[in-house]
Order: sequence, then C-alpha cells, then structure tokens
Amino acid sequence: MKANTLIPLLGLSGTALSAAVTKNNQEPWGYKSGSKESIANLKDKVENVVWILLENRGFDNILGGVHKEGLDNVVNNGPFCNPQSVNQTNSKKWCSTNKDYDSVIHDPDHSVTGVNFELYGTYNPSNKDIASGKLKANLNGFVEKQMVSYPDISAKRATEEVMGYYTESEIPTLVDLVDEFTTFNYWHSCVPGPTNPNRLCAISGTPDGHGENDDSFLESAIDTTSIFEVATEKGISWRNYDGTNGAFLPDSLFFNWTATNAKDNVVPMENFYQDAYLGLLPQLSYINPSCCGLNTNSMHPSGNVSFGQVLVKQVYDALRASPQWEKTLLLLTYDETGGFFDHVAPPLAVRPDNKTYTETADDGSTYTLKFDRLGGRMPTWLVSPYAPQGYVENYGVDPVTGKSSSYSATSVLKTLGYLWDLEDMSPRVSHSPAFDHLIGTKARASAPQTLTNPHVFPDAV
Repeated sequence: MKANTLIPLLGLSGTALSAAVTKNNQEPWGYKSGSKESIANLKDKVENVVWILLENRGFDNILGGVHKEGLDNVVNNGPFCNPQSVNQTNSKKWCSTNKDYDSVIHDPDHSVTGVNFELYGTYNPSNKDIASGKLKANLNGFVEKQMVSYPDISAKRATEEVMGYYTESEIPTLVDLVDEFTTFNYWHSCVPGPTNPNRLCAISGTPDGHGENDDSFLESAIDTTSIFEVATEKGISWRNYDGTNGAFLPDSLFFNWTATNAKDNVVPMENFYQDAYLGLLPQLSYINPSCCGLNTNSMHPSGNVSFGQVLVKQVYDALRASPQWEKTLLLLTYDETGGFFDHVAPPLAVRPDNKTYTETADDGSTYTLKFDRLGGRMPTWLVSPYAPQGYVENYGVDPVTGKSSSYSATSVLKTLGYLWDLEDMSPRVSHSPAFDHLIGTKARASAPQTLTNPHVFPDAV
C-alpha cells in the first residue's frame, strides 16, 4: 500500500478498512516496517507491552474452523489429510475434522525428532537436503506418530486429537480477537521442538543449544542474556507475572542473572490484574500461564482450551478497563505447536548462533539440529486500540534482506528493539520481521469493553 493512501484509509469505517487492508496486506497504515515514520509512530503510541505465551497449539488446531476471509486455515483451504502409515503407498487417509476436545489427554509428541517424523515422515531427515530445498516437509506423519506414541488409541482417535480443530462456537473468546484486532497468518515457533527451548528463544533470541526441557530450566542455570537483563540495563521497567503456581520456574527465572539480580521482578499472576486496573503496569509485562495438566490455563494438553480462554478474557478485560489501555500493546501467542497438525510447512531460518543439539530418536537413530529452521505455525494476535480491526497479516519483511519472511517469537524482540532502541540480541532477531507498521495513528474507541465468555464443553475432557 502506498503512503499516500493512508489518509483515505483513516477515514474508512472498521468494516471498509478491514476489507481495504486485507487486499493490501503489507502496509495497512501506509508506512513500512522499520521506517523512520513507523518507528516514530510506535514510540508515540505505545508505552506498555504485555506479552503472553500460551502453550502448545497449532494454527489449524485453534483457528481451523473460523470462517474469516483471509485466514489460511482448514475451512477456507482444506481439508487436509494424513496417511495412517507414511511408508504404505495405499495407506488409509485420515483428514482434518472439527471433532476436538476441551482437554487433549494424549499429549502429542513435540520433541525435536518427534517433530521431524511429523513433518518429514522420518526421525532423521537430511539437514543438507532441507537446507538446499531438495527435501520439503510433506506433513504426513502426525497421525502415525500419535498412534506410535499411544498404541492403545485408534487411528480415528489419533486423528481427532492431532488433526482436530475447533468450531467458532467452541472458541468464542478467541473469535472476538480475530474479529476485533489483528491476526497473524504466518507466525512460527523459534524451534521445531519442545516448550522451554522455544520460550528461551523467545526471550533471548536463541535457544542457546537447548533442544529439550533439561534441568537447566529448573535451576536458573541459563547464562545467555535475556530481554529482562537488557531491559534493566536500559532502565526499562518489567515484571514477570507468574501463574505457574510453583509447578516450575517462570521464564525469567530460567536465567542465572534474574535469580541473582531481579527476583523481586517476579510477582504472582494476581498482581497483574491489580496493576492493570490501577494503571501501574510496567513497560514490559510478561505473563506465564499455568501448565500443564487438567485445571491449568495455558491450553497445553491435557489442560483445557476453555480455561485458556478464561485467562485471555481476564487479561484483556483488565487491560481494556485500565487507564493505560490506549498506550498498551498486547501480543498474545503460543510457544510452539505441541505436535498438532498444521498444513503450512515451517520455513528455513537464520541460525541464531553456532550451537547445535543432538537427540536420540525413538527408533535409535541420532539427529543433530542446527537451529536453521523454524517450528510449526501458531495463532498470534496483536491487540491494541491502534491495531487494524479484523485484519489478517500475512508475511512480514526480513529487515536485512528485504524479502518476505514468516513472523516468529523473535519478531517481538525486533519490535521491542525499535520501541526502546535495543540492539539485536542475535542474528535471528536481526532477520526477524517486526510488526511496528501494524500500529496506526489514531486509537479506535470501539474496541470491545469485554470479550465473550468462553464456551462450556459438555465434559471436562
């Protein structure tokens, strides 16, 4: 979209604006990401950032049943199918289905080698062939991997669990976000693997060679620099609102630096609501939901999707009622896809450093990950009175190459860098698309005061 179309766009109604910017995706307000104009506007409009990483859900799983023009999902572009066995030519096909569960009891495999099988049909794909483009992810291994992990379940049940998606009536709180704010079509996890390496990459720009949830994350033994340390050095206020209930360390306490220097910045989750309502939020609010079994609110299997929507509603409603609302940007995403099927293959990515991770797979083979590709695609929303209403953002732009590129968690670090004049924390961050250009010039008063109450599922599971 050319810059001189900005003024006409600002005069459009929400519906007309949504239609206009959907056709002209890259520059909804008339300026480019990273431009002087865009960064100046970001700094003028945003004083507080709230960042939530939910757990282990894919784009097609959560948003597959949402009938929104422009969403790259199951109901718009599917159905999508998997063979029951990747090595049988005439294997029975199982396809994406709207049968899903509030709680998926059988947690899909999301180890590095498990994800390899789901994406490539083998635990040990050729890194050389992936990097050259010779080997493409066929996304055929999700159903079989779920059956291998849980031999007692049927192929039908495995399909419902890993290829199931929610209808609009089942996720009304999240549909509100799609209708009222900005949804990213192509936002991928940092690592094609499990939770903690992805969370580490999100807040430090690198998984630092970690490919599993090892003991370092439980002992504050991570030594790499985090956004929390950088923020402190720059005089930027922050708090990690901790909803883990003592089950594990919140993300800021992965780091030895935080445990030694900033433990007081880690506060209970209930403090977030009082800070929001009283207008006392810091410049950066980072929220850890509870995880990971029944009666937790991160949406991680076997946690409840309905409980996760409660958390989203509570956070949004508190922010909307806050005196800080008009200066707040809420970024709501997931840490990784948790072994759920998605029909968009993860792209290659710039290595954050020279570290690797080696894992032994279920079949006894070994595989070494170079962290040169992203993980699966996840739902992500930009919530702000300045965000385009009902807008679907497609690909961003690599700031180094100028080429089209998928967003990922390190896009948050790149955007925070623009906002607070921070140096890039890794080469991955340097190449990550930012979303500064999605912040407009005039606050929208029509943003809903509250989000719709979550759907009550017939059973708890």
